Amino acid sequence: MRILLIEDDTVLGAAVRDQIAADGQSVDWVSRLDAAGDAIAATGYDLILLDLMLPDGRGIGFLKALRSRGDVTPVIILTALDQISDRIDGLNAGADDYLVKPFDLAELSARIGSVARRYSGNPNPIISHGALEIDLAARSIRRDGKAVYLTAREWALFDAFLSRPGQLLSKMQLEDKLYAFDTEVESNTIEVHISRLRKKLGARIIQTERGLGYRLGTP
Repeated sequence: MRILLIEDDTVLGAAVRDQIAADGQSVDWVSRLDAAGDAIAATGYDLILLDLMLPDGRGIGFLKALRSRGDVTPVIILTALDQISDRIDGLNAGADDYLVKPFDLAELSARIGSVARRYSGNPNPIISHGALEIDLAARSIRRDGKAVYLTAREWALFDAFLSRPGQLLSKMQLEDKLYAFDTEVESNTIEVHISRLRKKLGARIIQTERGLGYRLGTP
């Protein structure tokens, strides 16, 4: 997943960014709503983490504007506002979850995974795909009963296929999942990682549609 973090607290923002990266997800971090708007206009995000008190405005208004124009990107609110009325306002504005600061980073990871699974149609954190048993919550894979290790970038790509089974993903869409890991993505990066995934998970795990992109293969 590629996640947008909107948070102006530098200490908390850095901790959340590092946690998301350690979970194998890519993250872009901004501290203002105007920068968040620019980021959303330029990039397709899988999930947004939204603080409610930003230097240039309130997150609730930003969320309402997002929903009013038909944007259905999942949003988890991260805020120090802990009153029941605040939670109700956040959820009624279109948030998918609401986490009160201070929070445990492991709980944040669990909440992100839960929301992502609901949107991908896989509410069960453990799924099977041929010889693979995939634990979406733990981000672990077993092939024929044996553990398989994926790097953060490999998991980010494989997760993109898992969340869109049967859909064709272009090279550009896949590159978009990796931009937060490096300042640049080399021209052959996707091909290299696809090759590694096939070696680790099976030659048919990802199918190539020449000139169009890739899709999750049949077991």
